[in-house]
Amino acid sequence: MIQEDIETIHTEEPKELTFQQYSLFDIGIDPGLKDDEGNEVPRPYTKNQMRKWLKKVKWENRKADKRAREKARAKERRKEARDANLDSGPSRKALKKMKLERSKKNIGIVIDLSFDHLMIEKDRYKVIKQILRCYSINRRSNTPLQFHITSFGDKSKNDIARHNGYENWDVEFHEESYLNIFPKRNILYLTSESENIIESFEEDTFYVIGGLVDHNKHKGLCHRIAVEQGIRHAQLPLDKYVNMKTRKVLTIDHVFEIILKVCEGISWQETLMTVLPERKGAHVCDKNRNSVPET
Repeated sequence: MIQEDIETIHTEEPKELTFQQYSLFDIGIDPGLKDDEGNEVPRPYTKNQMRKWLKKVKWENRKADKRAREKARAKERRKEARDANLDSGPSRKALKKMKLERSKKNIGIVIDLSFDHLMIEKDRYKVIKQILRCYSINRRSNTPLQFHITSFGDKSKNDIARHNGYENWDVEFHEESYLNIFPKRNILYLTSESENIIESFEEDTFYVIGGLVDHNKHKGLCHRIAVEQGIRHAQLPLDKYVNMKTRKVLTIDHVFEIILKVCEGISWQETLMTVLPERKGAHVCDKNRNSVPET
């Protein structure tokens, strides 16, 4: 079936196209296919390349319309909030002003993007999406943390370039490794395999989160890296405060939000129950169920 569709693409009468999927978009827009290094993928297509092309063309044709609908929905939500006299949060203008006026805590979060070569394009995009959420929640905090991205290479730059204006984010982007930027004694790598448990977050410390979506293919990698580099490592005290039905590995943005809320003075128990997604099946540990919340 795919081969027939490939031949149909090169006909001069698009109206005769019979492939059902073509009716969903205009195949006149062809952004082409490129590999991870930016090289053009040669034609004719293989079946897998054809599927990728179809998906990419469909995305290009719908992208502008999708963004227009999202802007319209956001505008409508703001109008409804104003009419109902609700607090819809700070505006973009206010957030930019806050960026200049707010002082940050002397605690840093570093997302290590040295794992690009271990991920397919889809998973790299997931990492960027999680970083986008980290940036969003940090800039809305009254006590934001220092936010750094390290090992920011070409692949990461190409992936994040889909979000226009990222260069203006209140984030420090570094092409170098964190080892070349921060004193080794001030670095602590967060990894669920560590035998050390964090109870509080220290001043003048940079907490590293591995920027890796690996579906458990590289279990323990961040812990091994920390040990090999001779830097401190630790895990969040999940077992102390909550029981979970699934494994303890969390997404980048969940780890970021947990650190941010605890640094804002919210108790571990309340933070974890608020941040952890429902699919984790988290519930308060029996030994903490009747305990007095931290202050």
